[in-house]
Amino acid sequence: MSGHSKWKTIKHKKAATDAKRANIFTKLGNVITVAAREKGTDPSMNPALRTAISKAKAANMPNDNIERAIKRGSPDSDEKLESIMYEGYGPEKSALLIETITNNRNRTSQELKNILSKNGGNFASEGSVLWMFDKFGKILIEKNEDTDIENLELQAIDAGAEDIKEDDGEITVLTKPEELFSVSKKLEDAGIKIKESGFDFIAKDPVNIDDETKKAKIERVLDLIDENDDVQEIYTNINF
Repeated sequence: MSGHSKWKTIKHKKAATDAKRANIFTKLGNVITVAAREKGTDPSMNPALRTAISKAKAANMPNDNIERAIKRGSPDSDEKLESIMYEGYGPEKSALLIETITNNRNRTSQELKNILSKNGGNFASEGSVLWMFDKFGKILIEKNEDTDIENLELQAIDAGAEDIKEDDGEITVLTKPEELFSVSKKLEDAGIKIKESGFDFIAKDPVNIDDETKKAKIERVLDLIDENDDVQEIYTNINF
């Protein structure tokens, strides 16, 4: 199994300390709105919405904000949001997938294009970067002193997991994309508390960069991209 997108993992861990930033709540709210619009506003009948709400609560997003985001996704709302995946290259030819939710694709694409072009990168044609990554469902389970790793691994395999990894106090369960919600439900039914679930793009051939200056240059660009309110996730083939 190829390595995970390290930047997405870093960003996930940063979220707890950066949760007071206004753009964190904006991003989480947009995910909730899109999930509600696409599959309905009832979390019990909409796994994607349930997952989005769970992620928002984990970031301490107020319930009022969550409720407003759900209402924005109702059929009678005039909210215009769409999900767009941009493909491109950053410094040192780093491959990038930039997942966005926006109400103005021209604004978003121009802002991202400016960041890349000013830092030695560029947009790429559709599919020219995406093929470098495999898409998986990803379930995060928080590890504690009572966690029985061997039993958890057996339960995950029985539920249909593709791979299981333990790292830095968390257990990651990977699934086929189409089986994410069914595996999540089986684990929850087995009494396992899921911290977060969603989709992940994992580089088929991760690249190691030993030069710290080059690595810092790439990281700076990823930070600039991440600061954009429309950007949800960033996936790269660079190991950090």
